Amino acid sequence: MRPVLPTTLRHAVLRRAQPRGARFASTSTEAAQQKAKDTLGNAAQSAGKAWEGAVKFLGPLGEKAASLLGAYRQPFFYNLAVTREIVKQIYRAEGLSPPSLSTIQTAYKTIWDSVTNVAYLRQIAGNGDLARVGVYALEAYGIFKVRY
Repeated sequence: MRPVLPTTLRHAVLRRAQPRGARFASTSTEAAQQKAKDTLGNAAQSAGKAWEGAVKFLGPLGEKAASLLGAYRQPFFYNLAVTREIVKQIYRAEGLSPPSLSTIQTAYKTIWDSVTNVAYLRQIAGNGDLARVGVYALEAYGIFKVRY
C-alpha cells in the first residue's frame, strides 16, 4: 500500500526539494565575467595607446624604453591594467582618496630631518633601534629592486 500524504503537503515538499534560481546564478556570473574581460581588454588597449603616445613624445628615449620591455610589454600592460582596476574598485568601495601633496611632503620631510639629525642617529644607535630602522630601509629598497 502506498503512503498517502495530503496533496498540499506533498506539493510543498516537492517545491522545497527543487533548486530555485540556480540557472540565474550562472547567468549573472557569466555576464560579470564577460564584463570583467571587456573592461580589462579596454583598459589594456588604452594603456597600449598611452604607451605609444609616450614613446612618440619621448622620441629616442621612449623607443629605448619600449625596446627594453621587449616580449614583456603585453604582460606588463595587462598587469598594469588589472592593478589599476583593482585599486579603483578598492578606492570606490572603501571611500578612499589618495593623500594630498602636502601629506606626502610632510612625511618625506620628517624622514629626511630624522636621517640628517646626528642626535637622532646617536639615540637610535644607543637604544638598539638602529637595526630595526636598517631592516625597514632594506625592505623599502628591496621593494623597488625586485625583478620578475
